[in-house]
Amino acid sequence: MTAVHPSGLHATGALVSTGWLATRLGEPDLRVVDVRWYLDPQVRGLDAYLAGHIPGAVFADVDRDLSAPGGGRGLPTGRHPWPSPDQVARVLGAVGIGTGIRVVAYDDQAGATAARLWFLLRSHGHEDAAVLDGGIVKWGAEGRLLETTVPRPPPATFVPRARAGRVVGKDELARERPALLLDARAPERYRGESEPIDPRAGHIPGARSAPYAENLTGGEVPVFLPPAVLRARYAALGADRAEPVVYCGSGVTACHDLLALHLAGMEGRLYAGSWSEWSADPALPVRTGADPG
Repeated sequence: MTAVHPSGLHATGALVSTGWLATRLGEPDLRVVDVRWYLDPQVRGLDAYLAGHIPGAVFADVDRDLSAPGGGRGLPTGRHPWPSPDQVARVLGAVGIGTGIRVVAYDDQAGATAARLWFLLRSHGHEDAAVLDGGIVKWGAEGRLLETTVPRPPPATFVPRARAGRVVGKDELARERPALLLDARAPERYRGESEPIDPRAGHIPGARSAPYAENLTGGEVPVFLPPAVLRARYAALGADRAEPVVYCGSGVTACHDLLALHLAGMEGRLYAGSWSEWSADPALPVRTGADPG
């Protein structure tokens, strides 16, 4: 288990425990957000939410709410383009997130999609955000209550204050490769042995493999590894010497690595277009195999 302070907050406040959340449900300055999403387009996170969610939780759709319009399979913009500040303000304000609201995001994949909201919030100046460690899987395994009622929190005013340099574009990445580039996808996708969704298989030349699943414990209810273990993992990849740029398939699970880096006392930047954008451009090079290249 990850080390937790007596308050239920993890060392950086970027993770909260199920026990911490259970004692605070219903507090007016807390907004719980369900961010379940699935690669299979036939399986909808909204359906999972409506079937049962943590009491009081609102729903945010990765495709519609946490990404700009126009993304899709094989498109030059990537599958989940980074949203504009105006969209962020509109979407978050509509679910009651504004100044003074603490946000806790969760999913059913140990933070793989919830971390997108965490990073989105921090990148727009809202630091009071966390991911629920273990998500709804741990919540359910502990026998905690779920509900099907859809709450309607009062709208708020979210003022985006974008932090410069937290998100990297394709042109910038192609023009000036970072000292450290990390690929958060599964190892077989990094090596180019499997590519279930994007135009070409392989990885960006120079990238090192850093699968997000390796941020987690094993078992049926995975949670984040302790900060010291995460620090050792990312130090071995070079993140103690250079701030990494992290990418994945479409800029979602890369945020899991960014959260793990934060827990480890490090920081990173996101290549938002990620492999879905890079691989769609035939002018850009691709590397296969285990060697970064």
